[in-house]
Order: sequence, then structure tokens, then C-alpha cells
Amino acid sequence: MQFRDLEQVRALLGVQDRNLRRFRDVLHVEVVVRGDELVVQGESEPVSRGARILSELRGILDRQGSVPDDEFDRILFRAQFESDPTDTGIDILHKGRKVTPMSSGQRDYVEAMRTHDLVFCGGPAGSGKTYLAVAMAIHALRRELVRKIVLVRPAVEAGEKLGFLPGDMFAKVNPYLRPLLDALGDLLDFDTVQRYLERDVVEILPMAFMRGRTLNHTFIILDEAQNTTVTQMKMFLTRMGNYSKIVVTGDTTQIDLPESVPSGLIDALQRLEQVPGVAVSRLSGEDIVRHPLVRRIVAAYDSDLPKPSGGGNFAHEPPRAWKERPAKADLETRPNPDAATEPASPDS
Repeated sequence: MQFRDLEQVRALLGVQDRNLRRFRDVLHVEVVVRGDELVVQGESEPVSRGARILSELRGILDRQGSVPDDEFDRILFRAQFESDPTDTGIDILHKGRKVTPMSSGQRDYVEAMRTHDLVFCGGPAGSGKTYLAVAMAIHALRRELVRKIVLVRPAVEAGEKLGFLPGDMFAKVNPYLRPLLDALGDLLDFDTVQRYLERDVVEILPMAFMRGRTLNHTFIILDEAQNTTVTQMKMFLTRMGNYSKIVVTGDTTQIDLPESVPSGLIDALQRLEQVPGVAVSRLSGEDIVRHPLVRRIVAAYDSDLPKPSGGGNFAHEPPRAWKERPAKADLETRPNPDAATEPASPDS
């Protein structure tokens, strides 16, 4: 690859060739410097990936004149998630298992996770939102791209109050977090999952336990994000540390929050969809891979819903933005039909 001049090559290589050594170690290629040229040698796929990285770095050098070390490291970190463009599967690196996207929407979702550090994914039940995210997290962990996986869900009941649950803290929150554990158990054997949990390599948490943490070198998944509040979503997203990825999944047709509480997922989409570095993936009924009846059930329930009006909602979902809900003050001032109609006495 040709650069503008020798000074640009020196700026790319870094102090005492630090960047050159990192480039070689991460991509497993050899790099030969010939004046204002870099020659990358090795297997076809790593060389192609190295060429794409060098092209991006050359663009930064043309604009800024230098590449800060942290920017160089971030580009290399992101590049490690890339794979052969002809191979869209996710290699679990465990007993030869591989997860293959079953639709074009799922393939776009996987590609978004590979190329972005923050991904929002929405879609109906059974479209693979959580399963593919967990598969990508395991892939990153097994390749040592991250040091741990953190799986998060809000502890919100689906339309019914369960009251106080017996047991210790873990036993109380376990019913809410069980779907994430099921996805892990489907991809890895029981002993491996137990070992990861015992060694804190995989951490499963309710949303309330995320405050105050900074997670570096971590793959973080927030499931059922439609049931977070705006404050919770802001708190969660700001936990992202260096060399970490966040995937947020949810379905805004199944919000279990009180009607007066805005959904943090819808609010985040409205605020962040156009922010550089953030990807939004929208799955639909065509991406459902559960029992064939699930696709028909979702279609039947969605048939009488209003058409989406955009503004940050996922494409298949009705516009249930917070501004359409009654404000708390309005709820407090509305008359109660069950209240007594007689005026209260002065002594009451």
C-alpha cells in the first residue's frame, strides 16, 4: 500500500514501531516497510483485512496528520470481529459449533455487531435478537477479544405482580434472567457455562446492579430493553468502557412498564439513531426462526396495529412513543369515577 511520503509512514508505525508490532500480532501477518510503501504478507483473509485497516488509517493520516494510539487500538479491536465476507456464520469455537443467520435481516444484524461498538436491535419474538447477540459474545470471549460477558435484563413482570419471591438475592432475580441463561446453555455445554459463571467470566445481572460500574474489555448485552426507563437506559449505556461492545435488544410492541412511564429504548432510538458509531438493526416477522406458528401468531397480533410513523421506532412496530402517553400530572388531576360525588366536609 502506497502512502503520501515517508513521514506519513513513520507517523503510522508509531513510537519505536509500536503500532507496527500491534498490527502484526493482532492480524498474524508480516509487514515489510519499503520507503513510502507497506507490504502485507500472509494468508489471504488476514491480508485483505489488513489492507482495509491500512486504508482507513491512511484516510485518518490524510485528514489529521497523525493517528493517536487509542484510535489505532480501537480500529484494530473493531477489525478483529470482522470475518470473511463470504462467511456470515458465527463460530462459537466450542466443539465445532457454528451459528448461521437464517435471513437477510439476521445477516445484517450480525454484520452490525461486527462493525459497531453499540448496536440496537428490535424485532418480534423469535427473530433471534438475543440468541445471535449471545453467540457473538461467546465468539468474542473464545477468541480473547474481550475478557468477560455481562448479560443484563430489567426485572419487570410481564403484566402480573409476583409479589415477594423466596430465597436469596440470586434466587429472587433468577426468573427474570433465566432466558439469557437458556441462550448460553444452548450454545455451550453445562460444565462450561457453570465454570464461566463461577469464575465471573460470564455475569448475569438485573439492571439495578449496573450503576457505578465501568466495564472494560467486555461484551455487554441488554435484553428486553423496552422495559427500561429513560434514566435506566442512560445509566446503562454510559457503563461502556474501553474495548467493549454493547448490544441492546427489545420489542416495543411488548412494553410492560406503566402507561405513564416512557420506554428508555424508544427514547434512546430517537436520540442516538443518527449518532456516528451507533447501528440500528430492525428485524421483522420474516426473520422469525422459532416454530412456524410463531410467525403466524405475530402477524395475527400485528394485523390491526397502526402503521409505524418512524421517528426512532423499529420498522415493524407501532409508534408507542412516550409523548403519546398521559403525563403524570394529567393522571393526578383526572377525576376518579369511583370517588364519592358529595363534597368533603371541612373537618375531613
